[in-house]
Amino acid sequence: MIRSDDDCVAALPVALGIDFGTSGVRAAVVDPQRHLCWEYRQGYPDLPAPGNWQQALFELLGALPGAIAPQIGRIAIDGTSGTVVLCDRTGSALTPPLLYNHPCPDALDRVKTLAPLHSPAASATSSLAKLVWWHQTLPPERWQRAAYLLHQADWLSAQLHGQWGLSDYHNSLKLGYDVGDLCYPPAMQGQPWSAMLPQVLAPGQVVGLVTAAIAQQFGLSPQCQVVAGTTDSIAAFLASGASAPGDGVTSLGSTLVIKLLSDRRIDAMEYGIYSHRLGHLWLVGGASNTGGAVLEKFFDRDALAALSQQIDPAAPTDLDYYPLTQPGERFPINDPELAPRITPRPEGDAEFLHGLLVGIARIEQRGYTLLAELGASPLRQIYTAGGGAANETWRQLRAGLMPVPIKNAASVEAAVGSAYLALG
Repeated sequence: MIRSDDDCVAALPVALGIDFGTSGVRAAVVDPQRHLCWEYRQGYPDLPAPGNWQQALFELLGALPGAIAPQIGRIAIDGTSGTVVLCDRTGSALTPPLLYNHPCPDALDRVKTLAPLHSPAASATSSLAKLVWWHQTLPPERWQRAAYLLHQADWLSAQLHGQWGLSDYHNSLKLGYDVGDLCYPPAMQGQPWSAMLPQVLAPGQVVGLVTAAIAQQFGLSPQCQVVAGTTDSIAAFLASGASAPGDGVTSLGSTLVIKLLSDRRIDAMEYGIYSHRLGHLWLVGGASNTGGAVLEKFFDRDALAALSQQIDPAAPTDLDYYPLTQPGERFPINDPELAPRITPRPEGDAEFLHGLLVGIARIEQRGYTLLAELGASPLRQIYTAGGGAANETWRQLRAGLMPVPIKNAASVEAAVGSAYLALG
């Protein structure tokens, strides 16, 4: 789907943000006043693979309106956090990519000796775990050809600016990069793969111009700059409208993700909490396994909408649920064996849904309360993103538990956030 607003052309130069999510690619062009000029979305052409990512990227650039393409001043790309590919010196992939949710448990013991304390890199799905696993398992002849470990956003950005081996400190957090000291920790130096670690830049920092070939092929200005990117979840935060310490963003998608802008860094992996650097502030929070996936296990979209209308948000419920699709939780309880609690089930579907929605809202409340207890900036308002943002009943149930205003995000598109990042 493509949408264009020709009235924006007069406000150029503009910025292009590109979001590579779990199911497809989206893009947004915004002017310096943050008005949306053009948007695009398309599913991936096939299974996730660098060649298909490149095809999707080039199809997107080819779809840019002729009046907008030459006016784009900067481009930023976000990708799924923890999705990585191992490349040779020319940027050619040596392996299929390992996606954000691909676990490498055999590497975890080694990773824990390398990652900084409380780092999300000390996880079986982290970028660092995947790099260590590749070193442990790849045939020597293939390993010897490896030159770069790149995240999805890194690899795609390099298709535009032509410089390999660069990343940003949002994507590199799960690679073990220390975002406090802005360096890799000493334990990661001198490893057999240390030379493959990307040089880390600040998100939004100018990397360079698009290559002459890219400019010519897609009608871009030769002066168009590519900036260091970010992750899809942080791009979604940037799009929300949150801007000051105490602003929180709750993403109600398949899972429940909480991020709070704070003037203090909080890292507590015993609760599944870690911090991203965001300029001179910190983005703290975590991701729960509860969320929309639990609701979809019991109800389709039409049923959810109809049953939500039957719920009185002011009415109490005696149901004490901890909704999960399967055992295991990450935040605000970090317990891989935590059992779902979704019984007893009442006879009425509306009553059951009421209990599930309240259960998810209580997990959100518990998450923000925990951040406050650990010293994060006091919560002052919550922006809601994700598919659940459209459910007014759910919003009212949450508002009954939270002591601050809850509003919908200004935009729910990560591509818009990447465009804002490109604006600088």
